[in-house]
Amino acid sequence: MIPGIVLAAGKSTRMGRSKALLPLEPGETFLTRIVATLTAAGVEEVVVVVGHEAPAIIGAFDRSPAVARFVLNPEYEAGQLTSLVAGLRVVDRPGVVAALIALVDAPLFEAATVRAIVDRYRRTRAPIVRPVHGGRHGHPVLIARSLFAAFGAADPLQGAKSIIRAHASPAGDVDVNDEGAFADIDTPADYAARLGRLLDD
Repeated sequence: MIPGIVLAAGKSTRMGRSKALLPLEPGETFLTRIVATLTAAGVEEVVVVVGHEAPAIIGAFDRSPAVARFVLNPEYEAGQLTSLVAGLRVVDRPGVVAALIALVDAPLFEAATVRAIVDRYRRTRAPIVRPVHGGRHGHPVLIARSLFAAFGAADPLQGAKSIIRAHASPAGDVDVNDEGAFADIDTPADYAARLGRLLDD
């Protein structure tokens, strides 16, 4: 089994409001889009790690048709790695071979990209599988269960990137033609550029 973990615990300081609650299409938020995409790709379990504004995020999600389990990370202010570790602890059990990690600020990836990542892992067993294109690395990222302990032991100040880079390989790099897999939306300007509209006040 390969569950999905969505990291949605941060303060979204540059955006000025919770990214998980930002609207995409009518009745759809960044978070509900990500969960729906993972589900459409065949991911059977999705865990959302929350922290800042957790009650508002969970409340809004519960009014949508999307299905996910929520985990509270009380240490979210110590960095994104703490949220990743919180999610990995929840999904780590016999039968789980890897986890897909999605960031709430990158909601536009396609289900086909998720399926390509999972297929590459099943064919190669590469410890890190990630979408790539034109020298860029995108999301979501698959982490093999063999690396879960390494993330748990890592320094939160160093984050997850050093571990991902150390275990990335050509076998795990999947070339995809999916601009959404490389679209981080971190600021109101990013939102306007990607979606063609301004945030409501």
